[in-house]
Formats: sequence, C-alpha cells, structure tokens
Amino acid sequence: MANLSLTGSDQQLVAVDHSLVIGQEFPDVETCRRTLKEIAIALHFDLRIVKSDRSRFIAKCSKEGCPWRVHVAKCPGVSTFSIRTLHADHTCEGVRNLHHQQASVGWVARSVEARLRDNPQYKPKEILQDIREQHGVAVSYMQAWRGKERSMAAVHGTFEEGYRLLPAYCEQIRRTNPGSIASVFATGQENCFQRLFISYRASIYGFINACRPLLELDRAHLKGKYLGTLLCAAAIDADDSLFPLAFAVVDMESDENWMWFLSELRKLLGVNTENMPRLTILSDRQKGIVEAVETHFPSAFHGFCLRHVSENFRDEFKNTKLVNIFWNAVYALTAAEFEAKIAEMAEISQDVLQWLQRFPPRQWAVAYFEGVRYGHFTLGVTELLYNWALEGHELPIVQMMEHIRHQLTSWFNERRNMGMTWNSILVPSAEKHILEAIADARCYQVLRANEVEFEIVSTERTNIVDIRSRQCSCRRWQIYGVPCAHAVAALISCGQNAHLFAEPCFTVASYREAYSQMVNPIPDRSTWKDPGEGTEGGGAKVDITIRPPKTRRPPGRPKKKVLRIDNFKRPKRVVQCGRCHMLGHSQKKCRMQI
Repeated sequence: MANLSLTGSDQQLVAVDHSLVIGQEFPDVETCRRTLKEIAIALHFDLRIVKSDRSRFIAKCSKEGCPWRVHVAKCPGVSTFSIRTLHADHTCEGVRNLHHQQASVGWVARSVEARLRDNPQYKPKEILQDIREQHGVAVSYMQAWRGKERSMAAVHGTFEEGYRLLPAYCEQIRRTNPGSIASVFATGQENCFQRLFISYRASIYGFINACRPLLELDRAHLKGKYLGTLLCAAAIDADDSLFPLAFAVVDMESDENWMWFLSELRKLLGVNTENMPRLTILSDRQKGIVEAVETHFPSAFHGFCLRHVSENFRDEFKNTKLVNIFWNAVYALTAAEFEAKIAEMAEISQDVLQWLQRFPPRQWAVAYFEGVRYGHFTLGVTELLYNWALEGHELPIVQMMEHIRHQLTSWFNERRNMGMTWNSILVPSAEKHILEAIADARCYQVLRANEVEFEIVSTERTNIVDIRSRQCSCRRWQIYGVPCAHAVAALISCGQNAHLFAEPCFTVASYREAYSQMVNPIPDRSTWKDPGEGTEGGGAKVDITIRPPKTRRPPGRPKKKVLRIDNFKRPKRVVQCGRCHMLGHSQKKCRMQI
C-alpha cells in the first residue's frame, strides 16, 4: 500500500501500523470489516465490499483498474477469520478530498467513544473538528451528532434504559447506604416516570447534627431527551459551604411536585423533630414553593433570595442610586436604620412605597426578617444545580444521579480530610470574623452593669450586650451567630474567650461531625437485580418497568439561557462603622470628625 501518494500531514496519520498480511486473523467478520474500513480511512482510499456473509469477506479498492484486493474467509472448526489472498499495492491516487465514504456514523461513534466516556459534554462541533485534525476526514454536523448519540448509548446506556433501571438503582442505594431515602414514582397505566427522591444517610446525619438550621430550595431545568426538572434542598455547613441534603428529579416543575418534594423533606426530618431547631428556609418564593413550605413547614421562617428581589427592584426602577440605597436598606441592622433608607429612596421616587407593598420587608430585610440567615442572602444552591444540570443533561437519569453521588463522595472525603487539619476552635471563616471583631473592640469603653450585662460606649453610640442570652442591641450577634465587636469587648473585659460564644454550628467539631459519615459506593450495574425479580422498596417495586415520561425535547437546537457568572456571586456584606455609623468602612479606619 506504499504506492499511495500522501501529504506530510497524512503521513503522520499512518504512523500507526495499517499493514495487512496473508494469514492475519480476526475474531469475527465484524472486526474484520471495521479494521479494513479504518485502514481505508487512514490511507485515504475508498473501499468497495464485493461480498460479505457468514463465511467470507471480499473487498477491493473502488477505483477502476486498481489491483488492491483482499479476501478473508472463516477458518474451519473455529469462529475466527483469516486473510487468504491479498493484493496490497495501489496504482490509484486514492481519495483526494476530505470526504470519505467509510466515515460512517458507526465509525464516528467508535472514534469518539473513549473521550465520551470521560467527557459527556463533548460537543458535535468539537467532534467534527477533532476528526478532521486526527484523521484528515470531514464529517457533517449531523454525522457527528448521530455518532455521539450512538456512542453515548453504548457507553452509558439509553435514556429509556435509565428509567427502567431506576427501581433497581433505588434498591442499591438503600442497600449500600442504610438509612438513606431513595424512592421512585410512576404514573398512569403505562408506568411513566413522574418523580425520584434521593437523600443519603451521610447528608441526613450531617444536617441534623452539625449544620446550621438553614435550608435553600431551588430547581434547574434539564435539557435531555425527556426534559424534566432537578430539585434540591441544601444546607450550609460550619465553614459557609453548601451541604446538599436531598435532591429529586420530576417530570416537570409544578406546584404539585413542589408540594410532594417538601412533603418528602418533612418526612425525612420528621423522625428527628425533637432535635431540630426552628428552620429558616430560603427560596425565590415562587407560588408553588410558598404554598408547599406553609403546608409542610408552617413554623419555619421563609425568606426571599435577595438576587431575585434586587433584580426585580433594579428592573422596575432602573436607577443606580436607588439600587445602592436599596442594598444599604437590605443590610441595615435596625428598624430605624431601615426606615431612614426607605425615606431616602422615597425622596427620589414615591413608587418605592408601592413596590414595598408587593415585596414586604419582613421577607428579605435584615432588620425585619425574624429567622436567622447567618449572612446568607442569596441562593448558593442555584449555581450548584445549574452545574449539575449542565454536566448531567446528556446522561440517562441513573448516570446523572451517579454523577451527583460521585461529587458528594468527593466533597465529603475532601472536607473530612480538610477538617482534620484545623486546630482552632472555630472554622476559618468564623475565625476571621472574630479576629476582625477583636481588632474593632479595642476602640470601645466597657461599663459592666452586672454579671451578664454590659454597656459598650463609643463616641457616638452606646450598645447593650447580654452575654448570657448572647444578644447585642446592634443585633449583629443574633443575626450572624458570631459575637460582634461590642460583644467581644464585653467578653474580653470579663476574661472570657470570645471564640467560645459563637454558635456551635461554627465550630471545627461541628464541621468534622457534618462530614463524619461516608457516602458508600454502589456496585456496577451488571450486579443489580433485573426488573422482574420482585424486591419492594420506596415508591415502586423493582418488578415494575418504568417508562420515560411523555414529555420530550422539541426538535431543533434548544434555547440557551445565559446565566451571568456575577449573578451567582453573593452581594458583599456592607461594612458599617461603629463610630460614625456610615457605610463603607469600619471603626478602625474611620476618619470622620465627631
């Protein structure tokens, strides 16, 4: 085959040995066919199949007059095939353009299978570019897309198979992670998928015993073949990181599905009611979530996500000065400070008062919100869900759930190891707040009223601190859970360690406890019980065959919702001076003449 004239780049492509010899064996005729096609593509000639059946395979070069020809026949008494005759020389010029008849969808699928195994996000556009660079062959976008679909089905299974495996998958979660909740629900006579709920025991234990009594609720829409919505409830650990508690996949976002998700969440926490403090729940407060929280968590404090509130305010008024004053009002610690900011906004636009009637301050303003948000004003779970949906929408539902479990396992291991390296009382984020408070506390005069009450005097204002009830009249201690500068001044004056007066959920011990349990691995699919073996559990029996939901992705390219990265960032905490009470600097850096 050396007579083919090849360019320099083509010669690099044939560095791999593509030679054939008489007597060379193949395990079956399909392997033989694939091998010859790959050689034809690599050496840029068209292959014409003369005969292919159970006992022989004959092919030749498609160019008239070219003598290249191969005859492969089945070996007697065994299943292998071997080359009987071979004319290995070409007299033709081969294929002189980038298009090749042997570059079929099946060949594309085999070419990208290894990369798709590690990267399901491998795009058709990237596939056709890589094939052109690596093989010198041009394939169409649709060939790349279909090749990817075929390869994904071979590597990860089909979407339909994913739904069929859900009952067995839930059974495996409950068996390998005792105490976990995993249930799948179908609907209709055809048993179409409706809902899946999963919460690992490691997450349940960590939330109940060590996390802050704060839950974030949000969802992300999936864009796979059968669409659906991913729901999640996530807590916050001692060091301010997200702690996923439970997640679900539903056929569509609806009030009914939110009601079901919060019902499952209440059951999960219900067995620990006596140990569970009053929850604070954060969401974008859409109607379905509001009604579900009121039904299943009537005693919880339900607050707005400030990203949604601020976007609504910004879109309605389109005034930068008003938006800046609005954020100052959000972070105001007392009702008097808040009302002063509202009056300042009302001087610019009276419409602000009407807007406040639609968005009552008690649901988002620090000064009026009755729950404890620990400084969390936006939904961090939004970015997490967006990433999960982005990374998993190409995968069947079982593989997507496995991707999430792998991430949980990795997070638990990494954070467990990191927690063991800390030797302080408080986690680093809380330690930083305490050190800043200690620095600011040097500026205060402390007057002790009795064993537990103190007056903290500055040149401008006096605050009352009660170290028994852990309260300060500035309200920062109650709101953030860590002693404020006034409280630290009082504690230092009576010889107390301020670190010991932070909420227990900020300690290194709590952080270690949160990640003390393991998310155990799940065996390979080949070991699961097939549908029909009849093991019960959760919302469905293993012997029930669950079919895909009736909702399907519409034809055409899906619309992309561009999410700006800055939208995921929490608004920075506005620093307020304890001396002049202006925003933007601390008392230590105050230069105001008083």
